[in-house]
Amino acid sequence: MINVTCVTYIFGYVTRLAKSHKNHYLCENFIDMNKEELKIVFLGTPEFAVESLKRLHEGGYNIAGVVTMPDKPAGRGHKLLQSPVKQYAVEHGMHLMQPANLKNPEFVDELRSLNADLFIVIAFRMLPEVVWSMPRLGTFNLHGSLLPKYRGAAPLNWAVINGDTETGVTTFFLKHDIDTGDIIDRRSIPINPEDNVGDIHDRLMMLGAELTINTVQRILDGNLTTTPQDELTKGVEPTPAPKIFKETCHVDFMAEGVRIVNLVRGVSPYPGAWAMLRERAVTDEVLIREGSVKFYSVVFLPDADVADAPGSVAVENGTMRIACRDGYILPQQVQPAGKQRMGIQEYLNGLKVRGELKFE
Repeated sequence: MINVTCVTYIFGYVTRLAKSHKNHYLCENFIDMNKEELKIVFLGTPEFAVESLKRLHEGGYNIAGVVTMPDKPAGRGHKLLQSPVKQYAVEHGMHLMQPANLKNPEFVDELRSLNADLFIVIAFRMLPEVVWSMPRLGTFNLHGSLLPKYRGAAPLNWAVINGDTETGVTTFFLKHDIDTGDIIDRRSIPINPEDNVGDIHDRLMMLGAELTINTVQRILDGNLTTTPQDELTKGVEPTPAPKIFKETCHVDFMAEGVRIVNLVRGVSPYPGAWAMLRERAVTDEVLIREGSVKFYSVVFLPDADVADAPGSVAVENGTMRIACRDGYILPQQVQPAGKQRMGIQEYLNGLKVRGELKFE
């Protein structure tokens, strides 16, 4: 015989539970547990990911495993270089996996054997569906932009290169197409005129760690709602953030000064904006020497009446002035090929000019 009181109690509990969890996906998968019981696998590689892993570990969350890239040879001695995530995982005795192939059956079986509830991905490779679909609560990614804007490999760089005044971080659930999953939450910061991408990286790393913890806690609490990115794009293709290549970083002095400044900021301190400096004889324009120079900090001096050819160089009173479309670029921090980064005064002290200089 059915106990009516018991049925009424269970029905009321389930009804209250459904009302308190707006996201249908989480309602279906929700099981009451605490952070020590929620088994997490963390996937990441660079320093940007370490702060989130550190916060999870120090916060008492259950890190069942860590996945990072294989060690890579680096430097002249080809010494194997460990990723920052691996260094942290090894230091704290975490279960570590370094698959060369994310579809490798042995790796997939090992991952599945951890019986994790949730995967967290930060600055890692694109995951195959067999991996991201594995945990019952899903896989979420921390992305370094205010999605849907700047989907792709280099969102921090492009936000600065394009002269944006705001950026941020987003957590979203993974789906088939890269960076298109339903958004969980976003947090923003201003981009100041003097910020370079290194400054933005450091601030977003800390903000991203806070958002990661907040997202995990909301999943635990079951009070999570998500927003499809299509609702935010409204049919407009979002600004992409493709990988940065050497050609991307080349400074074209035929461009406007503001664009040049933003390019320098957007790839500083790494990989660095650059141009080729060529010195030619004044009389017959014979090439005397050439070499690449990286720019880490520059100032734009507007001049609507600039008459000098773009890229032409004037050196006087301890400064270097490079003509551009609408004024002059004054380098502050540079790095000539084969040398260390230095201030412009130090660079000019070693630059023995014999002809005409031009950046190309």
